[in-house]
Amino acid sequence: VISGEIMQIHHQKHHQTYITNYNKALEQLHDSVAKADSSTTVKLQNAIKFNGGGHINHSIFWKNLAPVREGGGEPPKEALGWAIDTNFGSLEALIQKVNA
Repeated sequence: VISGEIMQIHHQKHHQTYITNYNKALEQLHDSVAKADSSTTVKLQNAIKFNGGGHINHSIFWKNLAPVREGGGEPPKEALGWAIDTNFGSLEALIQKVNA
């Protein structure tokens, strides 16, 4: 179970920081390309990859937390899905038990 506080930190701090830094690096990239500053352009690659990747990973994280009916990830299958069904009857039953 993930607390609301953890989710707020991830959304408002971590994910937002990736977006802010990615946008900043893209602005700097635009300037360096306009000035034909290849040294700065190359140096910005790491910031763009790191922050862009952090943004993508968090976006996937949010999508997977959403219910399937709202475009979220699929319920677990294979060994984990089988264990949940065996021990709790269904994923919905497990969620109800955890939230009780």
